Amino acid sequence: MSESPKFEVIDRRRMKAAEEQEQQQSGTPAPPPEAPAPSSEPAPGPRLVVNEGHREHEAAAAEEAPEMPPPPTAAESSEQKAAYDASSQRLEDIIRAQNPAAGPQPQMSFEHLVQQFYVSAMIQMGAGTQEGQRPRVDILGARNTIDLLGILAEKTRGNLSESENRMLETVLFDVRMAFLEITSMISMQGAGTPPPPAKI
Repeated sequence: MSESPKFEVIDRRRMKAAEEQEQQQSGTPAPPPEAPAPSSEPAPGPRLVVNEGHREHEAAAAEEAPEMPPPPTAAESSEQKAAYDASSQRLEDIIRAQNPAAGPQPQMSFEHLVQQFYVSAMIQMGAGTQEGQRPRVDILGARNTIDLLGILAEKTRGNLSESENRMLETVLFDVRMAFLEITSMISMQGAGTPPPPAKI
């Protein structure tokens, strides 16, 4: 016989009736019913506790969040950029002095940014696992990375060259397809670890 939890149902109407009867017998007038205060909350009924907690968490975070400092001035930004470039060049010189055969590092570009997100998402979905090893899948991390790629596509719409836009759309399509494959395997296998996506 399974040990299921026991529940007790309390009829609060009976308690209220008993309280009113006691007040009538003692001669104490019942307090007037309080008028419900107008609120923006929905009518009583089933509500998701998760959403309430999330709203409370957001309100608490908004109260605790410090004010953002003012943005740097154009002169401060320019000075910082010059210092960053000089420091980066010194690092490049040190690397080249240690390894004279190494050429200069390639300039960072939009394609590098998209490739970084692509590789991160695919690794989070288990790609690149050595043969014989069990893939480690971080499907929630992969979803976040894919969502970041989606935000990047949305925020840069109309500002990219044709090749940049084609690359971003292709990468986004590819990682979303890999995500769909993994999540369908997860749902078929329960909580088992799915095999990694085919390519990286």
